[in-house]
Amino acid sequence: MLERLASPRVGRWALAAAPVVFVFLWSTGWISARAAVIDSDPLTFLAARFALAWAVFALLVMVTGAEWPSRPRDVVHAIISGILLHAIYLGGVWWAVGQGVPAGISAVIAATQPIMTAMLAPLLIRERISARQWAGIALGFAGIVIVLAPRIAAAAGADLAKLQFALLVNLAAMLSVTLGTFYQKRFIATGDLKTTAMLQYVGAAPALLLAAYLLEPMRLAVSWSSMATLLWSVLAISLGAILLYLWLIREGAVSKSASLIYLVPAAAAVEAWVLFGETLTALQVAGIVVTIAGVALATRK
Repeated sequence: MLERLASPRVGRWALAAAPVVFVFLWSTGWISARAAVIDSDPLTFLAARFALAWAVFALLVMVTGAEWPSRPRDVVHAIISGILLHAIYLGGVWWAVGQGVPAGISAVIAATQPIMTAMLAPLLIRERISARQWAGIALGFAGIVIVLAPRIAAAAGADLAKLQFALLVNLAAMLSVTLGTFYQKRFIATGDLKTTAMLQYVGAAPALLLAAYLLEPMRLAVSWSSMATLLWSVLAISLGAILLYLWLIREGAVSKSASLIYLVPAAAAVEAWVLFGETLTALQVAGIVVTIAGVALATRK
């Protein structure tokens, strides 16, 4: 499947398009979250999403005859990475937003992942970060701040002391996806990505279900809009975006893959403008341009 993207038979356009497609799919997670939490609890919704993604990947593995890990420890590694990349990261972000953390502040916290990734890469995997990459990371973060500045300003008057714990959870979620990226690169460098993704949801789904049971009334609306959001979340994000991200981690440097996250809040802002009528100021449009320039600088080979 995605492993074939590296084949000489595939045109260069496919390799160039993969990061763009990933950014679009992953950015729709913010739109899905906004639609889902209207009448469902966030952790409960995510638990249902992960369970369905588990089933879809299991079917895909059986139909394609995907290779199963030969060592039990590889299975354990995949399950652990799923808890880090999916359960703790998405669960933490969605729960924090549900507790009142403004989406703009949450997105800024998430956008610091590439900076932490770049700082930890030389220590954890001996990956060299060039001066050009550092410049791109700094430029990308500056663009994100510009894009989200109006939302941050609107939240500045709120009593942030009440949100202290939720903000810490949001920060822990960002740290979790950073460590999960390194863990994926270090311990799951080979093997079929379809099997790896399925095993990740084997770990993520029960973890989120337990969290939802402990923290929520477990409301899950059964409506056309809710089910459409759930279907998109499973097929486009949990299936398509995750496979692309795992492939990007495997094929490229960890810090360069993480830098793509910079584009997600900017893309989500454009999508919210199209779907929900949220306006984009000239300053925000300029921030999107700055962000794209920073990502291009940080990820260019």
